Order: sequence, then C-alpha cells, then structure tokens
Amino acid sequence: MNSEELILVTGATGFLGTRLVRELLDRYPQATLALLIRDRPGQSGQQRSDSIVPASEQPRVQVYSGDVGHPNCGLDAAAWQRLSAETTRVIHCAATVRFDHSLDEARRINVEGTRRVLDFAAGARQLRSLAYVGTAYVAGERADLVLESELGVGQSYRNTYEQTKAEAEALVRSRLDSMPGVILRPSIIVGDSRTGVTSSFKMMYWPLKIYARRLWRTVPGYPDAVLDIVPVDFVATSVARLVFDEAAQGSTVHLCAGPRGSATIEQIARRAMEYFNVREPRYVDPKFFFAAVRPLLFMALWGRKRRVLRDGRAYRDYFTMRMQFDTSNAERLLEPAGVRPPPVMDYLDRLFNYCVASDWGRKPVAAQ
Repeated sequence: MNSEELILVTGATGFLGTRLVRELLDRYPQATLALLIRDRPGQSGQQRSDSIVPASEQPRVQVYSGDVGHPNCGLDAAAWQRLSAETTRVIHCAATVRFDHSLDEARRINVEGTRRVLDFAAGARQLRSLAYVGTAYVAGERADLVLESELGVGQSYRNTYEQTKAEAEALVRSRLDSMPGVILRPSIIVGDSRTGVTSSFKMMYWPLKIYARRLWRTVPGYPDAVLDIVPVDFVATSVARLVFDEAAQGSTVHLCAGPRGSATIEQIARRAMEYFNVREPRYVDPKFFFAAVRPLLFMALWGRKRRVLRDGRAYRDYFTMRMQFDTSNAERLLEPAGVRPPPVMDYLDRLFNYCVASDWGRKPVAAQ
C-alpha cells in the first residue's frame, strides 16, 4: 500500500463508522484518516472523535468539523482545498437511518449529502477510489432474489429511508463512469459475531427486547419471512478491504448473509423462545392485524403495551419480507481472502448474551 494514503470517512461516529475507523487504523498502519464529523451542542467534532479513536492512534487522525447536509460539506475554503489536494480514498457512510423523516429531510441528508461527497471526490486530485455505503433495502418491497446489478425495477418503498437511499445510489452509479468507486449494500447490521457487542439496539433488537421481557408475543408477520442480518465486524472488514480492491471498482456488492446464511423469523423466534424461556410467539396476518386488531388494541391498552403498539409500527414491514439478496460479487471479491458472513444462527446466542449482560444497552459491559 502506498504510505501516503489519506482516507476521508464520513459517518465515522455511527455504529458502523466507529467500527470501520478502528478497522482502517488496524489494517493500514501507514495510512492517515480524515474524519468529517458534525459538531454537536457542547461537543465539537474533535471531542466526538476523541471518544472513538484510541489515544495512541490520534496522531494518525485528522478531524474536520463538517456536515454533508450543508454546502461544501460544511467545510471552510482552506479545509476543502487541503482535503482536495491530499485525499486518496473516500468512504461515505454518513446517512440518516430514521424511517420517519419526511421525504424532503431524508433527501437533504441522504441524496444531497451524497451529491456533495461525490462533488468533492470528483475534484480530489489524487483520488484512487470511493466506497459508497448504501443498503440492501434499496430493493424496497420486492419479494424475489435481488441481484447486485439491479437497482430500480419498478419496486415501491416502505419508507423514506429506503427511497432516498435508492435515489442516492442511482446518483453514485451515474458518477462511476468518471471516477473509480464501489457501491456496498449491507443488510441489517447487528453486533459483533464473536462478542455480540453493539452500540445500537434498533431494528432486530427492539422486537426481541419486548418479546424477551414478556411484554408482547404477537407477531404481525409471516413465520417464513426472511431476516438477513450481518455482524458489524464482517461489514467493517469488507468495507475496509473493498475500498482498496481494484477488482471491486465499478461493482455493486451485497454485504449480506444471502440465501445460504440468512434465517427466517420463525427460526430466530424459536431460538429466542428457548434462550429467554418465554412462550412461543403467535403469528397473525399483518394486513388483518393493522387494519382491524391494532386499532382496537390501541384504544384498550395503556402504559408500556400501548407504547409497544405505537413504536412497533416502524418495524412492521420487516416481519413480512420474503426477498433474498444475491451475493455473487461479495463471494468473488471477499471469499478468496477468507472474508464471509457467518450464518445468522451460528452467532445468535452471542447477540443474546450481550443483550442480557448490558441490560439492552443500559449498563456497561467489561471488554472481552
């Protein structure tokens, strides 16, 4: 590797970004990282960086206060010029992953933010590659095998997150003729496959928590719905490798468990039932549940169970998915290096162990 690598990373303080920063520092000891981090009230971008970068590695990290949602990514002219002159690789992870943003707000961050990063990359005089981290759920409401080469095939979307990530990916694709780059599509990212450690208790974790705590066992979904999850260590390793892989340039890569490694809702729920010693879940047709049952329950229930009904709406579509993600490019590019996602059922108990040890993120757990 060229010792004069400067890797610009957006989204470095997110769940995946934090792990990716550590992976890049460990894998490429001669590289320098430039992290674009938003200031927060009472906390600068530098302070946020200091909380995720070990003190011993901080001399190799440059921090730029900025925001992809602002013109020029929130950078002043001097910072923009310096980065344009020195950046060799760009990894764009920054995005809003909320499902409830308005379309305009989601577009401002996911689409226009991506456009600004692409504009920066186009002007970077030493650019060797760009990696755009999207999502496999640009497939929207498809119910078949989704190929890595496909994007828009007439599908509809469940929420503004999926729609704007699809729009952002289309924008990236339109630029790959003029710059070296790779599009990476992880599915649902969960904790470390070896330790179970996570800092994000969303997506799969929320319904799992209310089930484990005996608050709810009715599933408005199908037992054979497919849950494609991948551990954060696999995704971070893959991103760090593929941004340096010339064979990956111009490709779209599913960082997914795929047909051979994913699991059904029923398989995961059955293992959770055994692990947490709770009653078997009840599966209810989702259309019937949301049209007839939920409105009645919402009027009848109060307290925690009513909050479950309210908060659960965001997850309802993910109990009905039957699509699978083809992983041919991932296998071609990553498996020769021994990088592959473990089957979901092989590490599920480690995720459960960490949930219990951390009380679902409420208390710290000693490093393992």
